[in-house]
Amino acid sequence: MNHELNVFALVWGASLPVKVVLLMLVLFSVLSWIIIFRKMAMINMANASANDFEERFWSGSDLAALFKDVNSSGERIAGIEAIFESGFREFARLRQRRGVDSRTLLEGAQRAMRVSQSREVERLEQNLEFLANVGSISPYVGLFGTVWGIMIAFQGLANVKEATIAMVAPGISEALIATAMGLFAAIPAVWAYNRFATRVERVALRYETFLEEFSSILQRQAHVDD
Repeated sequence: MNHELNVFALVWGASLPVKVVLLMLVLFSVLSWIIIFRKMAMINMANASANDFEERFWSGSDLAALFKDVNSSGERIAGIEAIFESGFREFARLRQRRGVDSRTLLEGAQRAMRVSQSREVERLEQNLEFLANVGSISPYVGLFGTVWGIMIAFQGLANVKEATIAMVAPGISEALIATAMGLFAAIPAVWAYNRFATRVERVALRYETFLEEFSSILQRQAHVDD
């Protein structure tokens, strides 16, 4: 308990620039953890939604019925469902036109799906850049606070004839807290960025695989119409 009180006392007694640095790092850390929990929930939901939809898709359901079911859910269409919905909608729209060949049908559906895929992947990647920036910047922000604190600590010895460790220890301890806080903000952000970047890449690959498989199905249907 005394150790905790001493740490808080050092922070409270720190110079204004060091306090500003610590406040920035605390803010970075809080925002990072908010993004981490939200991103974790978002990616888990994307995978769960993909599992559910692919089970229905490959169960042999009629595509038109599945399209109607997706649009009648009343919820925001996202993930693989959004890719399917945009592709089938464009395919059905072009098929109603006269004189549209199978190649045009397929290319139109693929363009619509690619746009939807890019939008969904971009949504999953949102705020990952912030985590990367926190991970790279925070240690340097903390180091700035440390250097500033050490400068202040040694300036206090200018008018002292005999300096002792006890005289500079509080100032140096105050300064090192900034470095510790910088690492505290950076380490989770770097770990989360690497972890989520890998998971988003896997989800994006899953979307790409579905897009190609669905394109093959639409291609067969387009040739049947011909």
